[in-house]
Amino acid sequence: MAEANVSEEQLRQYIERIERLEEEKKGISDDIRDVYSEAKSTGFDAKIMRQIVRLRKMETHDRQEMEAILNVYKSALGLG
Repeated sequence: MAEANVSEEQLRQYIERIERLEEEKKGISDDIRDVYSEAKSTGFDAKIMRQIVRLRKMETHDRQEMEAILNVYKSALGLG
């Protein structure tokens, strides 16, 4: 029975940690949204900024490979 109590306590602690982290994540997401909104109000394009952030997260090689493939596709469709 003591084992079950320990497992229950551990489970409760994990769940509470996850809940706290989810709340923090929501707060950070709200902050990020506010920054995009602020940038947009000063004339920047938030959609393009999101793309730049995504590109900066990528490894250089992966980004270059993606851009090369994109250029091939654009060329094939007469877009570039």
